[in-house]
Amino acid sequence: MIVAIFDGHCVICNTTRRIVIALDWRKRVEWLDLHNQATLEEHYPDLDYANLMGEIHVIDEGGRLFRGFAGMRRILRALPLGFPLYALLRLPIVGDRLGSGVYRVVARHRYRINRMLGVSLDQIEREEAMCDENACKLPH
Repeated sequence: MIVAIFDGHCVICNTTRRIVIALDWRKRVEWLDLHNQATLEEHYPDLDYANLMGEIHVIDEGGRLFRGFAGMRRILRALPLGFPLYALLRLPIVGDRLGSGVYRVVARHRYRINRMLGVSLDQIEREEAMCDENACKLPH
């Protein structure tokens, strides 16, 4: 099992998490919201909150840490349907230059992108309260 530490206040991050959960029929990825500081400090006391806010952090079974784009690639490697995309993103031109650059831009501006999409933190929190990993309840 690998652990993905993500920003639970980010629409892009939550959408990515839901897609991965849907594709993760072998239950290989465990998700931990970086805003759940008690759990985070209990399991990963050496990780810095400010660094976690900058990009996803993925810890594999061997305790190796993958950050940002490398973390997303590591998640894809754990998914049977994600492996072909993982292999493509391992190509030097695609992964190291283009993929890392795009990841950094999106990660740096994710809250601005959320606002451009018209999603507020209140909406995210309401959605999280209504959804679990399998389904969302309809609002009353």
